[in-house]
Amino acid sequence: MSKMRFFALQELANRRPVQVEYPSEKLSDYYGTYVFDRKKMQEFLPREAYKAVINAIENGIPLNREMADMIANGMKSWAKTYHVTHYTHWFQPLTDGTAEKHDGFIEFGEDGGIIEHFSGKLLIQQEPDASSFPNGGIRNTFEARGYTAWDVSSPAFIVDKTLCIPTIFISYTGEALDYKTPLLKALAAVDKAATEVCKLFLPNVKRVYANLGWEQEYFLVDTLLYNARPDLCITGRTLMGHSSPKDQQLDDHYFGSIPSRVTNFMKELEIECHKLGIPVKTRHNEAAPNQFELAPIFEDVNLANDHNQLVMDLMKRIASKHNFTVLLHEKPFKGINGSGKHNNWSLCTDTGVNLFSPTKTAEGNMLFLTFVVNVLMMVYKNQNLLRASIVSAGNSHRLGAAEAPPAILSIFLGGHLSHMLDEVAERLNDAKLTADKKQALQLGISRIPEILLDNTDRNRTSPFAFTGNRFEFRAAGSSANCAASMIVINAAMAHQLNEFKAQIDALEAEGMEQEEALYKVLKETIIASKNIRFEGDGYSDEWKQEAERRGLTNINHVPKAIMKFNDEQAKAVLIGERIFNESELNCRVEVELEKFTKKIQIESRILGDLAINHIVPTAVIYQNRLLENLRGLRETFSPEEYELLGNDRKELVKEIQYRILDIKRLVREMTEARKFSNHLGSQVEKAFSYEEKVCPYLHEIREHIDRLELEIDDEIWPLPKYRELLFTK
Repeated sequence: MSKMRFFALQELANRRPVQVEYPSEKLSDYYGTYVFDRKKMQEFLPREAYKAVINAIENGIPLNREMADMIANGMKSWAKTYHVTHYTHWFQPLTDGTAEKHDGFIEFGEDGGIIEHFSGKLLIQQEPDASSFPNGGIRNTFEARGYTAWDVSSPAFIVDKTLCIPTIFISYTGEALDYKTPLLKALAAVDKAATEVCKLFLPNVKRVYANLGWEQEYFLVDTLLYNARPDLCITGRTLMGHSSPKDQQLDDHYFGSIPSRVTNFMKELEIECHKLGIPVKTRHNEAAPNQFELAPIFEDVNLANDHNQLVMDLMKRIASKHNFTVLLHEKPFKGINGSGKHNNWSLCTDTGVNLFSPTKTAEGNMLFLTFVVNVLMMVYKNQNLLRASIVSAGNSHRLGAAEAPPAILSIFLGGHLSHMLDEVAERLNDAKLTADKKQALQLGISRIPEILLDNTDRNRTSPFAFTGNRFEFRAAGSSANCAASMIVINAAMAHQLNEFKAQIDALEAEGMEQEEALYKVLKETIIASKNIRFEGDGYSDEWKQEAERRGLTNINHVPKAIMKFNDEQAKAVLIGERIFNESELNCRVEVELEKFTKKIQIESRILGDLAINHIVPTAVIYQNRLLENLRGLRETFSPEEYELLGNDRKELVKEIQYRILDIKRLVREMTEARKFSNHLGSQVEKAFSYEEKVCPYLHEIREHIDRLELEIDDEIWPLPKYRELLFTK
């Protein structure tokens, strides 16, 4: 293994940037080339087929078999212009990745010869093996059948001569086994609920769309160094490694000059993204060394999520061309910033109104405040559910550190907007509003755009921050499917808006005017949600104490966080809004617990292997060198001089031996703890046991190995060190 390290370092000296050429000087010449968008539909589909697919996209009208055949034939004709040979239903199972099975455009004709064929039936539906993907016990191993069904709202695209058709993935009995199905349901729910509230102000609103702008953080490591680190290869993170003398202390990497090799990787990534219609716009160095970020222009949530999944796959493919490996783990390196995936979320009407954007009119700002206040209440009521939506084995290393949002959910609005809410609540007293009071209220509310423009800062310690015309959920992990948090946020928002509207309707039924009812419910909601607002340092110990006094939760135990999906409030949202049925929700819990357990199990096994088969033998080799040196000193010097000159080496031999013994003991104990956990009956018990009994050993063993790294001769240390992984360009 040590040979691999030094071979890699030697080869790295010869690395040169891979040259990349733009297809054209104009981005518009190749943007969306590989997407079957509306322009290409018009070109390759008959008029009636084009109208049918647009009607299906915009109004949810099902396609009949005849139209499906026409669309499939047109789609194939377009794909063949790019020499496409295969097609696949591209879906998002509960694996934190995507799945695809490629089939060729090939069938036997009536004369026995080979023909190229692609029918509407093949386009709309296929049957993959549902038992081979995480299903939480919904499917038995002998019950294989599942279905993928075309999501017409997300356009087909081409990758590597394969036509990719975005689909949902459900079991034979109809349960969702993916992220897309519940996401589409959550988006439909928030559309319906938000539209009803909008009509209190804007009667002509017919639809509300949820938008998402994600920010993807990632690390790049040279592939040779990556291959010399089995822990990185197997788990995505370093399970050992002493900190580099220099990491991010000087803050000199963030927004710094991008290395040439990385620039060319980014250039090719952007080109391929743009060909696929992914509107990536921003690239830069992140805070940690060899850490970077990519961000697009916002899009519809469903499409944005598809694009993020596609980007993560593209990053891996393109990085290999540039002799890099992309690390999407939330915490690949101890002691420096990990990687997140900030979700910038907004709601917009079909009339072009951003519901989180203030206006210059009092009426427009009342609409703005109504939706902002409902976001506050949504997060306050569903803090545990939001926490459950982003928790994972990887993200647990990042959340709560002074680098990422804390595990405590809170919302940052900015001091002036927060003060405005308090002022509005104060003015909306129980007494009936006079014309003068209404005018004063309206004058105050009309000042909101000015306040936000001049006085609202950002708070990077807030997990849910208002950033001018959207809310930024900063707690999602870099490897996560955006849908995990978007399902919860949009479903919870739908539930909150439905409750808000029901309160207004109930007061109207009692004889109160709509305007007065709105004011009353708005005031109650502002007051009830006040505890979720926080403007200070989310990293501070004082905030932890203050949050506890406010009744906010702080869950740092992964299985406990996952189990919050079973809370009554979570069920009221997810089952009540028909995002999941009870079986599907139980499936999600089971899958997340199992994923956590297996990831910790793998980390434990690879750490034990590296510790016993690589680190301990290296320590023994170095220990023998020290003993040989001591024997030479004894033979060369007098007993008195030997005692003086050899004391430090004897102490080092002793320390190394103690650490070897501790490592062996801890690995044995960890193995036994793992065996004990594996034999527990339920998935809940296993997950809790892995969190409480196995995870602590990962930290303890690492401490000993990291100390040995400082003590053992560099020329025999078997694994690439942090200074090499993070600073070798």
